[in-house]
Amino acid sequence: MTTTPQPLTPLIQAWLDLWNGDMSRAETVIAPDFTIHAAMMDGSDSSALRGPQGLVGWITQTRSIAQDMLFKIEVGPIQQGDLIALNWQVTGHYAGGFPGATAPLGTLVQFSGNDTLRVQGEQLAEYWVNASMHVMLAQLKVGA
Repeated sequence: MTTTPQPLTPLIQAWLDLWNGDMSRAETVIAPDFTIHAAMMDGSDSSALRGPQGLVGWITQTRSIAQDMLFKIEVGPIQQGDLIALNWQVTGHYAGGFPGATAPLGTLVQFSGNDTLRVQGEQLAEYWVNASMHVMLAQLKVGA
């Protein structure tokens, strides 16, 4: 089944731009009390990541795995009330430094995920993410 991509609102385009490395609008589109709900790779509680700077730090850390990461929206955005859902795919090439990874530098990394975002006014206020991290870990040969 092929889906036709939905036009992106300026808010969702800014969200996609953030994940693709353009942090210039983080303070504008991310609410000061922005909350992240995510399973962290180190087992820590994601509630420590708050506001625009918490998100920017997390994105920067994520992008360090493959600095050429390119996120594309595959399904959505789908909006209901103040919630937006989308499915994304990311590709990039391993840049090194991931704990336990034995994959060679330059290894192609591809994985996908689902985001649910809560909008408050003109900003994103809350974020739930479910990503296929097990696929990334296998590609990086973590524990192999």
